[in-house]
Amino acid sequence: MKLAGLMIVIGLDIGTTSICGVALNLPEGRVAHTIRHPNDSALPGTAGAEQDPERIMQIVERLLQQLLALYPDAAGIGIAGQMHGIVYTGQDGQAVSPLYTWQDRRGLTPDADGVPFAVRLSAVTGYPVSTGYGFVTHAALLEQGEMPREAVAFCTIADYVVMRLTSERMPAMDVTNAASLGFFDVERGRFDAKALLAAGIDTGWIPRVQRSISKAGDYQGRTPVFPAIGDNQASILGSVRQLPGSVLLNIGTGGQLSVYSEQFAAVRGLDTRPFPGGGYLLVGASLAGGKAYAMLERFFRAVIDAFASPGQADGELYAAMERLANQSVIEEEDKLVVHTQFYGTREEAGQLGSIEGIGPSNWTPQHLIAGFIEGMANELHGFFRQLPDPIMGRIGALVGSGNGIRSNSRLRAVCEARFGMKLQLSAVEEEAAVGAALHAAVGAGLASDHRTVGGMLPAYDER
Repeated sequence: MKLAGLMIVIGLDIGTTSICGVALNLPEGRVAHTIRHPNDSALPGTAGAEQDPERIMQIVERLLQQLLALYPDAAGIGIAGQMHGIVYTGQDGQAVSPLYTWQDRRGLTPDADGVPFAVRLSAVTGYPVSTGYGFVTHAALLEQGEMPREAVAFCTIADYVVMRLTSERMPAMDVTNAASLGFFDVERGRFDAKALLAAGIDTGWIPRVQRSISKAGDYQGRTPVFPAIGDNQASILGSVRQLPGSVLLNIGTGGQLSVYSEQFAAVRGLDTRPFPGGGYLLVGASLAGGKAYAMLERFFRAVIDAFASPGQADGELYAAMERLANQSVIEEEDKLVVHTQFYGTREEAGQLGSIEGIGPSNWTPQHLIAGFIEGMANELHGFFRQLPDPIMGRIGALVGSGNGIRSNSRLRAVCEARFGMKLQLSAVEEEAAVGAALHAAVGAGLASDHRTVGGMLPAYDER
C-alpha cells in the first residue's frame, strides 16, 4: 500500500556491521517505518577492514526501493555513514577499490626505527592522526605501491552512495565527513595543504568540500538526495531534542561523550568536529565503552564453560550480570577501581586497562561488575571534566543513547550519580538514520536549521 509522503523524509545509516533505513513522519516526530539489513560486504582475508562498495550499494538500493514503495512522495533522502574510511573512484564515478574502513591497520606499520606510520605522519604534520583515517590510509597505500591506477578521487562510503544515487561522477564531501579523513583544519573548514605536502601527499587528492545543504541531485529523477554527513553528527541530530546545553552519552560497542558548541574550541583530550549547518561538536571517544562490559561477560562465560556447564550462548549472561549489579550494595572502601582502557585510547593506542584495589573481600563477581560499570562511567566523565568553563556552565541536560546504556539500568544510575544530572534516554533507537532524515528535512526546507531540528523528535524516555 502506498502512503502519503509529503511530510515523510527518509534517512539511511551505512554502518560497519549493519545498514538501516527509516521513514520519519515529521508532523508526529515518529519513525513510521524501519528496515535493517546486515552489512555483509566484508571482503575475505581482511578481518573486516575492507568492504565491497558494490555490495553496499545493492543493500542501499534495496532499502530505498522498499521505503519508496511505501512513501513514493517522500520529501527527501538523507544519508549518514561510517567515517574515516575511503573508497577510490574512477573517471566514470564507479568504485575502483574496496572500501578501506576505519579499521584499516596500515597506519600501524612500523618504519626502520619501529615508529608506526601514523605516528610518523602526526610528527611531521602537527596533526594527531590515527590508523584508519582516510588520508593515513591513502599515504600508506602510496608508500606501499598499492594505489589503484585507475583512481582519480576518493571519498567516504556515504559520499560514494550519494554520488551513485544521483548519477554524478565526482564526489563532494560535507565538512563532517571531510574532517574525519585527517589533516583538516576544523576552525577554517578546509584541508591543510601544507600538512598534506609534509606527509608526501599531492594536494590534487584533496576532496571537494562543500558547506551547502542544497540537494546533491535526485534519485531516479524524482526524490531529492542531500549531501551525506558523518554518523557521529547524525547520531547527535537523532538523539538530542535541545542541542545547546545538552551532553550526550552514547554507549554501544565504543563510548562517546558529545557536546555542541557554537564557537570553535580546542580542548586537550577531546576531538573538535564540524557540525552540519555550523557550530562544532566536542567529542570524547572511548575505544572500549560497551566492549569493556562485553569483555567481562566473555570472562564469566569462559569460567562457566571451564568449571561448570559449557555451551553458554553469546550474551546470555548479561541479564544475570545486571541482576547482580542491582542487588549488590558495595561500600566505598571495598570497591574495585577499574580503568577500562582495555583497547587503548585515541592518544595512546598501546595503553591497557587495569583493576586495582583487589583484596580477599572484594574479589567477587558483584565487585567486578560494579567496578567495570563505574570504570565505563568514569572514563566518559573524565572527558566531561575537560570541557571549558563557559561550555560546562551552560549544560543542564544529560541524554543517553546506544544499546549499551539502554539495556543496563545500573550503568544509567551510575552515570546519573557521576554527572549529577537525571539521564534521559533518546526516544528513537536508530539515532544515526533518524539524524540523517532530519538533515534531509532541513535541506528540503521542512525544518529551519540543524541547531533546532531536534525539537521535532519525540519526548525523551524517562525510564
